[in-house]
Amino acid sequence: MQEVDIEGSCLCGEVHYQINGNLGIFQYCHCSRCRKFTGSAHAANLFVLPSQFRWLAGEDKVQQYQPEHTKYFATAFCRTFGSSLPWLAKTGKTMVIPAGTLDQHPNIEPIQNIFCADKAPWFVDNQQLPQFAALPPRKPKA
Repeated sequence: MQEVDIEGSCLCGEVHYQINGNLGIFQYCHCSRCRKFTGSAHAANLFVLPSQFRWLAGEDKVQQYQPEHTKYFATAFCRTFGSSLPWLAKTGKTMVIPAGTLDQHPNIEPIQNIFCADKAPWFVDNQQLPQFAALPPRKPKA
């Protein structure tokens, strides 16, 4: 299978990047750090080698944060609107790509959930919830 270049960007559109390939891992992480960083129930991340990643524009707008007390975890975000962005793991061996920043399908889908013991106590699997193509219909006023 031939590798395809996939692009991603931040919310304001000033930061753009490109990946070519992946490491075969696309996962949902429920750890408290990922929940706090994303403001969501979990992070959706895929992994690429640093050689498979490059900034196309706006690299100077990217701020990285590496907590001292973590072994692998770091984060990066756009300084303009705070969008999560790809970051280099502390090992220097892997770029972590927040899947929500991708502009195209990455040709891989999630394969696992990790740190499930740390799931938010309010988390409900999305398959258990009603699904709407857009906003749900308004409920009539009582």
